[in-house]
Amino acid sequence: MAAKELGEKLKKVREMKRRSLASVAEPAQMSATYLQKLERGEVEEPSPHRLFQLSRELEIDYAELMRLAGYVVPSTSDAEAGQKSVGLLAQALSAEDLSEDEVESLAEYLAFQRQRAKQRS
Repeated sequence: MAAKELGEKLKKVREMKRRSLASVAEPAQMSATYLQKLERGEVEEPSPHRLFQLSRELEIDYAELMRLAGYVVPSTSDAEAGQKSVGLLAQALSAEDLSEDEVESLAEYLAFQRQRAKQRS
């Protein structure tokens, strides 16, 4: 289960950044085949060193990759958890340039979500 979650995360971020397997694997010091196996969830216990290299190359939180791989990591505070959410949003937004319409749509959606949260509390 952990291997599958890790693989899904790696593939999602890599594709969001529009990077090929080889363009991520080479600077992360691994083969594209090994990265593909990771993304498919076929590697049960990836080494922390490889996860660290991928975290740097894909700009993903290392502790998150370790947790997804099934390693024990210290729990995070609410503030740190909020920072992770911001980091994920920043990754998504920096994956490609947004048009004016897309920025406006995102702002409207955020306002909508905040209003819903207010109504629930």
